[in-house]
This record gives sequence, C-alpha cells and structure tokens, in this order.
Amino acid sequence: MNPAVYPPENIPLQGRYPGFQGQPGGSAGDQCTTVSIPPEPPRDHIIWSLCCFLYSNPFCLGLAALIYSIKARDRKVVGDMEGARQYGSTARCLNIWATVLGSIMILISLIIVTTVLVLAKQSAQRYTGFDNN
Repeated sequence: MNPAVYPPENIPLQGRYPGFQGQPGGSAGDQCTTVSIPPEPPRDHIIWSLCCFLYSNPFCLGLAALIYSIKARDRKVVGDMEGARQYGSTARCLNIWATVLGSIMILISLIIVTTVLVLAKQSAQRYTGFDNN
C-alpha cells in the first residue's frame, strides 16, 4: 500500500499528487476565511441584584450586590470591560449567596411555623379533650 517512493509521513491523501496544493476541486492557492466575533459584553446582573435587595436581603448581601452591579454598569458605560467583568463577577457571587441564604431562611421559617401549628393543634386537642385519632 505504501509505495517505496513516498516515506510514511508523506503519503498523499484523497488521490492527490505531490505538487498539488489547495482544496480538492478548488484552485491551487491557499484559501482562508476569517470570522471576527465580537466578545460578549460583561453582565452586570442588575435585575437579580434588585430582586435580592428587595425580597431577600440577608446580612445586607442584596445591597452589596446591587452596589457592585451599579459599579459594573458604570464601568461598562465608560468602556472598561475588564473592570465591569470583575464587578459583575462579584455581584454574581453576592447574589448567589443572598439567594441561597434567603432560601434557607424561608425554608427554616416554614418548618418552624408548621411545627408550631402542629404542636398548638395537639395542645388544643389535649386541653379540650377531643382526640380525633
């Protein structure tokens, strides 16, 4: 399969001969296409920060996230994309922490309220003498 004329690393592919350069079926010159994609602008997470500030603001993390989001938006307007990316990243981390802590606090509150209501119902049944079991 390997003729003695060609060393193993120089075996032509797709039936080309050694003097041919370029794409099969095309011209012999090199053809390149360059696509320039603009980088995505950094995100400032302003809506998420506003929601965390208004609805779940444990340890003022929502306020801090809102401040960093505003700083990120200001940096983006000025044209400092790296600074905007850093402030946006900090706002994102603070939003994550505020959301997680707020969710945990809501869950614990629901568990406490449910437990208190069940204990109050049992206490009222014991006090009145009614036992529906």
